[in-house]
Amino acid sequence: MSKDAHYACADQRTRRRRIAPPPSVVYPSSLRHPHSPSRHKPVTRVTERPSTPLLDTIRIPADLRRLPEHQVKQVADELRAETISAVSVTGGHLGAGLGVIELTTALHYVFDTPADRIIWDVGHQAYPHKILTGRRDRIRTLRQGGGLSGFTKRSESEYDPFGAAHSSTSISAGLGMAVARDLSDRKNHVIAVIGDGAMSAGMAYEAMNNAGARHERLIVILNDNDMSIAPPVGAMSAYLARLASGKTYLKLRDIGKQLTRSLGKTIDRTVTRAVEHARGFVTGGTLFEELGFYYVGPIDGHNLDHLLPVLKNVRDADFGPILVHVVTQKGKGYAPAEETADKLHAVAKFDVVTGTQVKAKANAPSYTKVFGESLVKEAAKDDRIVAITAAMPSGTGIDLFEKVYPARTFDVGIAEQHAVTFAAGLATEGYKPFCAIYSTFLQRAYDQVVHDVALQGLPVRFPIDRAGLVGADGATHAGSFDVAYLGCLPGMTIMAAADEAELVHMVATAAAYDDGPIAFRYPRGEGVGVDLPTEGVPLAIGKGRIVREGSRIALLSLGTRLAECLKAAEDLGALGLSTTVADARFAKPLDIDLVTRLAREHEVLITVEEGSIGGFGSFVLHALADRGLLDGACRVRSMVLPDVYLDHDKPEAMYARAGLDARGIVARVFEALGREVVAVGTGALRA
Repeated sequence: MSKDAHYACADQRTRRRRIAPPPSVVYPSSLRHPHSPSRHKPVTRVTERPSTPLLDTIRIPADLRRLPEHQVKQVADELRAETISAVSVTGGHLGAGLGVIELTTALHYVFDTPADRIIWDVGHQAYPHKILTGRRDRIRTLRQGGGLSGFTKRSESEYDPFGAAHSSTSISAGLGMAVARDLSDRKNHVIAVIGDGAMSAGMAYEAMNNAGARHERLIVILNDNDMSIAPPVGAMSAYLARLASGKTYLKLRDIGKQLTRSLGKTIDRTVTRAVEHARGFVTGGTLFEELGFYYVGPIDGHNLDHLLPVLKNVRDADFGPILVHVVTQKGKGYAPAEETADKLHAVAKFDVVTGTQVKAKANAPSYTKVFGESLVKEAAKDDRIVAITAAMPSGTGIDLFEKVYPARTFDVGIAEQHAVTFAAGLATEGYKPFCAIYSTFLQRAYDQVVHDVALQGLPVRFPIDRAGLVGADGATHAGSFDVAYLGCLPGMTIMAAADEAELVHMVATAAAYDDGPIAFRYPRGEGVGVDLPTEGVPLAIGKGRIVREGSRIALLSLGTRLAECLKAAEDLGALGLSTTVADARFAKPLDIDLVTRLAREHEVLITVEEGSIGGFGSFVLHALADRGLLDGACRVRSMVLPDVYLDHDKPEAMYARAGLDARGIVARVFEALGREVVAVGTGALRA
C-alpha cells in the first residue's frame, strides 16, 4: 500500500470512529454552554443544582457496585456536574478533582471499599470521593466552619483510611497498611493514588524502593496529569515525557502531524493526546520495574472502557507491587478550568456557567504579594539574591520575582528537603538564597534546616508564608509551630511582621544579614492597610518597639496580633487600665531590654503570638526567670494557640475561638488581675 493510500485509510477509520468530545457539565436547562455564540451578556451566579438522577441513587460505593457497567459512565458525568456545582458554592480545590472523576468512579466500582483501602495523596482531588462515600448531603459544607474538611480525614469517614493534605505520603502509608494486612492474614487490597507532581518528593521513591524489595502486594496508581499545582519540574516529569525525544515518538509524531493536518482541531487535539499517552510504551516503565514494580500503562484515565478492565485485572492479580500509569487532564470536562493555566486548581466561589470567581475586593495587598514585590526591589540592588520555591511559585510570591529575574529563580518541585540544602549550597558560594516555603511545608525539611543550614551557620533566608491560622485549609496547613521549632536552634534569627510595612523592612533586613540563618514569618491573606514604604530599611537585629505608651498593663505582641492588642488597649483604657503595647519584631534574639522594662514598670505583662506553646512566650518567660523578674510584683501571662489542632473555619472565627482576639486579650488581663469581665450590649466590656 502506498503512503498516500495508507493515510487515506487511516483518515476513513478515524472518521468512522467519530471520536467523542470530552464529557461536559450537565448545566441547568435554562442555561447555555459558556461558549455558546448566543450568549450576549454575563449570566448572574447560578445556584440551581444539576440533574443527577443516577447519582441520586448512590449513597455509598456499595450502591454504585450494584449498577451494570454500562451505567458507570453516566455516574461519572453526573459526579463531575455535582462536583462543579458544590465547589461553586463553597470554593476550594476544583481542577484536581475534575481530573480524577472517572478514576474515582472506577476505583469505587471495582474495589470493595472501605474494606479495600484507597489512599489519596495530598487530598486536593478527594471531593468526588467524598460525594460517593456517604458525604454528598454535606458536600456544600466543604471547608466551612463545622463542615467537611477539604482533605481526606480519618475522623470524618471510614472511607478515608489515611489523612492527607501534604503530598507524597500515600505510598508509604499504603505499604504500612499492606504489611499490616499480611500480618493479620487478611486479603483486602490497598491502593495508593499519587500524582506525577508528588512523585518528585524523595519520600515516594523511598516507599517504592521498600515496597519493591519486599515484593508486597500493593497497587499504586500514578495519576499523570503533567501538573501538580504549577507546571511540572524535575527529572520525573522529564522521564514521563522522554518519548518526546525518542526516535519512535518522533516518527509517530510526524505521522500524527501529517494525519491531523486536514482533520480539524478536535481530532487534532485527540490524536496529540494519544501520542502523549504513547510515551510509556517507549519507556516501558523501566524505572518502576527496576524498583520492583510491575508496570501497567499508560492508559487513558478518562476512558472507562479502558480503566475498568485494567483495574479488574490488577485487582485479581495475586502478585505485587503493581504500578498503573493513568494519564488524566486536570480540570477535565469543565471548559473554564481546561482553558486556564492552573486548571482552576484552587478557586473562590464561582459562577458555574462562566467560571467567573466571586472574590471580595481586597482592602490591602496580601502579605504574599508584599513579600514578592519587596524581594524584587532588593534583588535590583544585589545580584547575589536568588529565590527558591518548592512547587509553589504563586503561593509564595516567587512568581513575581521570576517574571523579573527568571535566571535567579529556582522551582525545585515538591522537594522541600532538597530546597533547603540546595539553598545552603548556594549560600556557601556567596549567594543570598531566599528559600520561600510555607510554615507547615518547612516542617518536612527540618533536619536539613538543622544539619545543613543552622549547624553550619549558613546565611539562608527563610520567608515563611502561612504563619498562624489559615482558615479553610484547617489544621494541616496552620503555621503553628515554626517559632518553636526554629527558636530552639542556636544561631537562628527569627522575625515576625506585625503588618505589611514591617514585612517590607524584614525583607530588607534578611537581604542585609549575613551572620547566619534568618527567618521571617507572615500570615496568609491581606495586610491591615498601612502605607507601604517605598524602600525597605534593615531593622536593628533583636530590637522591638513601643507602639503605645501606658502605665499599668503591658501587651507584648509578636506578629500580626498587634492590631488586636491595640484594640484591646483601647478597651482597657476605657475601663481605666492604662496600657502599653509593644511590638517584639524578633522572637530570637529577644529584646531583653524591652522585656525587662515592661516587666519592671507594669502590673501585668501579657505576651501574645500566633503560635504554639514553646515559642515566643516561652522565650520571654525563660528570660524573665533567668533575671529573677518573675519573683516580683509583675504578673506575667502568655497567650498562645491552644494545645489542640483547630478545625477549619474563617480565620477570625478561629482566632476568637483560640482567645487571641481583642476580647480574649482583655479577658486574660482581668484574669491576671483576679477580676471578672462582663460583656454588655454589643460587646463592650466592663469590670
